[in-house]
Amino acid sequence: MELNAANLGFQELNECLRETDDRQITLSGCIGQRFIAAGMSGKEIGIHGIPGNALGAYLNGSVIETFGNAQDAVGDTMNDGEIIVHGNIGDAAGYAMRGGKIFVKGNAGYRAGIHMKAYQDKVPVMVIGGRTGSFLGEYQAGGIIIVLGLSGGEKPIVSNFPCTGMHGGKLFLRSDCAGIHFPHQVHHHPASAGELEEIRGYVAEFCAHFGGDPDEILHAEFTLVTPDSGNPYKQMYVAN
Repeated sequence: MELNAANLGFQELNECLRETDDRQITLSGCIGQRFIAAGMSGKEIGIHGIPGNALGAYLNGSVIETFGNAQDAVGDTMNDGEIIVHGNIGDAAGYAMRGGKIFVKGNAGYRAGIHMKAYQDKVPVMVIGGRTGSFLGEYQAGGIIIVLGLSGGEKPIVSNFPCTGMHGGKLFLRSDCAGIHFPHQVHHHPASAGELEEIRGYVAEFCAHFGGDPDEILHAEFTLVTPDSGNPYKQMYVAN
């Protein structure tokens, strides 16, 4: 199915997506419609244009591929499926996601991976090809975030206050992270070859979508960040 979204509001657009029996759908002329494919399963959706906020919110198994940038809250609370973005994304990507994968060729804004959590046998994964803004992995409770720093020039791979309130999951940064300040509630160290094997498959998937050599990418120094179970974030709160 091919659908021109240029003259459709977000509600009408999503009704068309839900009602069609077609599994493979191509959207053209997308101009900022929100909530595209929210909660959907069993569809493969290609988007040409710029989707609006909450692309793939509550996604439950569909695959979304957008051939450009995406706005804020990509994959908000997604449960399963994949979102592939051939550009940059806005703030709060992967908010509270508990399953599925998000692959971004470019950069991410503030608060990527905020409240990301693992749920039963689901382990959410976000791979960002460029760099990220402040508060990366804020309150992260599970899952895996990988930032590759393949674009962005001389800028740090992550901006201010990464991992604030992190209490679960893992964060891999393709950098020695010199000069980056992490909170006291996390551990960070150079990732070992064995630890990098955990993310090799995800990096290979990233390269399959956007190009690149997984071996070459993984040959660089990575920093692994994990919560400090001996100094948990909850100790920052005062008991009544």
